[in-house]
Amino acid sequence: MLLVWLYGVMVVGAVSRSAVQISTEFDKAPLAYSLSAVAGVIYGFITYSLVRGGERARKAALVCCAAELAGVLIVGTWTLADPSAFPDATVWSDYGMGYLFIPVLLPLSAMYWLRKARSTAR
Repeated sequence: MLLVWLYGVMVVGAVSRSAVQISTEFDKAPLAYSLSAVAGVIYGFITYSLVRGGERARKAALVCCAAELAGVLIVGTWTLADPSAFPDATVWSDYGMGYLFIPVLLPLSAMYWLRKARSTAR
């Protein structure tokens, strides 16, 4: 239940932040704002999958968590290696430092929980 709540908070944070940034200052940092919107969509799908439950939703959530983790690691490394590519921060910048590292910790926790829930169900 805590995972669903945390993912729900991340959906609201990422989607609302990117919606405001895209609608008001998209020219300033189009890549960063677009990536935040993508993160919001991924968070939303994971939240839906966790709420829905079932084996198929669990597998879909696992794939999305892996994609989320890859995004955090790639974008986090990219923002540190080439800060000029990101004139403004994304949800995944600096491995989610602006969000108390929740973007990097959340998929790890969710993947652990989803794998544990699978073995418990067997």
